[in-house]
Amino acid sequence: MAKLFHFLLLLFIQTISAQVAPAPAGPTNITQVLEKAGQFTTFIKLLKATQTADRLNSQLNNSNQGLTVFAPTDNAFTSLKAGTLNSINSQDQMQLVQFHILPTLYTISQFQTASNPLHTQAGNSDDGEYPLNVTTSGNQVNVTTGVVDTTVSNTIFSDNQLAVYQVDKVLLPMALFGSTAPAAAPAEAPAPTKPEKNVRAGAADSPSGSSADASGAVSLKRKTVEVVTFVVAVIAVSCF
Repeated sequence: MAKLFHFLLLLFIQTISAQVAPAPAGPTNITQVLEKAGQFTTFIKLLKATQTADRLNSQLNNSNQGLTVFAPTDNAFTSLKAGTLNSINSQDQMQLVQFHILPTLYTISQFQTASNPLHTQAGNSDDGEYPLNVTTSGNQVNVTTGVVDTTVSNTIFSDNQLAVYQVDKVLLPMALFGSTAPAAAPAEAPAPTKPEKNVRAGAADSPSGSSADASGAVSLKRKTVEVVTFVVAVIAVSCF
């Protein structure tokens, strides 16, 4: 009787446990997370168009490597200067999307000890092309790209593999949207110098001119002496 009682009790516990146990979660899907949150239509389109969504979902479900996604709202894209997205090619659009993804899982508290610049899936930030810096002030997380400054305004999703944070500006990387350095001003051309032969010619002319002036002075002096001599002679004749 006791054995039957224990058997029935065990069966009852298993039945109750099966009824209250949560159904196993399906594979994580980044686009489904964003669709459920709403207001991320443009970012979802870019994720799909660049095939970044497929790579993220595969990575999330086939590896233990965590990811962090900064998701710009539709208003963030609307606020961009007209033609911003159309000004870059499809390869650059993929780089833009990947710039919003960190290949490491960061909780809000972990941003406080993160080492800047953070590496993104767009490229190595050490080369200065894709620097993404994060600072914190209490629970506020500030994000800067060198072109754009914004803050994390909401946590959309978070588990042990994926964290998705809302940002209200599109994160524009320096490599694609940084202002180019102004071109260096051309060196001022040196003032033209007088050809050496002209200088020499001038130097040769100078003595010649001096000689001519001297000759003229001597000639004038002789004429003066002749006139004076003539006048003296006339006076002398008159006296006799």
